[in-house]
Amino acid sequence: MSDIRSAYRYAIAIIGVAEETKCLDEVNRDFQFIEKMINEIREFSLFLKNPILNDLKKKQILTELLEKKVNALTFKFIILLTTKDREGLLPEIIRQFYRLRDERIGILNVTARTTVKFTSTQEQELVRRLAAATKKQVRVKYIIDPSLKGGFTVKFDDTVWDASVARQLDLLRQKFMESVS
Repeated sequence: MSDIRSAYRYAIAIIGVAEETKCLDEVNRDFQFIEKMINEIREFSLFLKNPILNDLKKKQILTELLEKKVNALTFKFIILLTTKDREGLLPEIIRQFYRLRDERIGILNVTARTTVKFTSTQEQELVRRLAAATKKQVRVKYIIDPSLKGGFTVKFDDTVWDASVARQLDLLRQKFMESVS
């Protein structure tokens, strides 16, 4: 089974239990804390992936690091992952958890690639139009992409809105070719 599929299944499990026990916000905050540790403390990230340490030693270290800093559900979940030798999946589980949480509360995560930084007015207009089209609350991640010659692209789920200059030129070329034939 692929790691992404396994991470997805673990994320579904933790989000389900967190919703049942009404501690979804606490688990979310815990995952933000753990994700920050993974991203900022290289040794912690390497520790999670270390195949040499046995699960007993890892459980001891995780207990010292996390037991008093995270919710009991989050702590038990991480210990379960360690027992199953799946603690290396934690970064992907956290990503899947965020995606599922956002889906359940109606937030659409969008990536907008632009050639130049949007003005705040342009950002607001993009969010307004996306919210109107999708009927969801929209969270946009902006990426400056110099490979675009102009315009922008927007990607969410399996949908891409392509308002790049290259796309507009392709459409113009197609229309010209159709009118010539």
